[in-house]
Amino acid sequence: MIAGCGERPQTSNEGNGSGDKLRIGIVAKNLGSGFFDAVHKGADEAAATLGAEIIFTGPTTPTAEGQIETLNALIAQRVDAIAISANDPDAVVPTLQRAMQRGIKVISYDSAVAKAGRAVHLAPSSDELIGQTVAQLASELAPEGKGKIAVVSATPTSTNQNSWLAQMKQALPQYPGLQFAGVVYGDDVADKSYRETVALVKQHPDLAVVVSLSSVGIVAAAKAIEDQGLTGKVKVTGLGLPSELVGYVRKGVVPKFAIWNPIDLGYAATQVAAQLARDAKPEDGNEISLGRVGAVTFDADGVGAMAKPFIYDQSNVEQFAAIF
Repeated sequence: MIAGCGERPQTSNEGNGSGDKLRIGIVAKNLGSGFFDAVHKGADEAAATLGAEIIFTGPTTPTAEGQIETLNALIAQRVDAIAISANDPDAVVPTLQRAMQRGIKVISYDSAVAKAGRAVHLAPSSDELIGQTVAQLASELAPEGKGKIAVVSATPTSTNQNSWLAQMKQALPQYPGLQFAGVVYGDDVADKSYRETVALVKQHPDLAVVVSLSSVGIVAAAKAIEDQGLTGKVKVTGLGLPSELVGYVRKGVVPKFAIWNPIDLGYAATQVAAQLARDAKPEDGNEISLGRVGAVTFDADGVGAMAKPFIYDQSNVEQFAAIF
């Protein structure tokens, strides 16, 4: 049953407006990821400014089943708010609806939950801008903007990966020299992403660029290209972390790539979750402060975007690798 449909929700956040310490669960796709380690760092920073407590958690592997177990544990702990990057947009909805019935405010960040399972979604950038950015990177790295490109994505059900891929395909007609050879799924697992990349270059020996939409996948793809002796011949780009790619940038395996700042994403998600727990109203057109990051405005579907992805290359990757 959805909150408000007959049963009075049990609340766990009564009195938050009186200064009680908020407890916010930040749910990662999986633990042990450099991206989500950086999200955790930003969440802790925001919590310190808000006087809140962060419970950073997630499954060991990026599955919906693992996240459901994690969410059930947070509900049992009666947290005030939950912010989740979803492994599946729909599978977690019933559990999140149960959380909302109990007065827990729910947002998604990074990878969206279906509208029925959250109040708002905080996107790190717009899907359109991300798709345009990775298409542009592929064109810049292909010889004279011409050649075959292929994509290494995460899971077939990953909300954000699928949206970015769709927008990338829409942007490709701007680069008529590029031929789209296809997409493979590494499931956000390094070994599988590596194997899928090796299979790609064997299937397409004339491949010019591998684009990974996953921070796990881009590292695995870079290692695969280097191990196959294809450095300089097949370029790797996409979305990744400076700290994980700095060596591959130096070697020329990944000449340039893009990402938003996951520290800022964790900070902003915590700010939004806290303000909703303190009864902020994220209605269409309402602006919600993101603290030092600025502000976000949510549309009628409860979706708000932060910023355009930033490009990293030899000129700046060393500086940012020391940060995240």
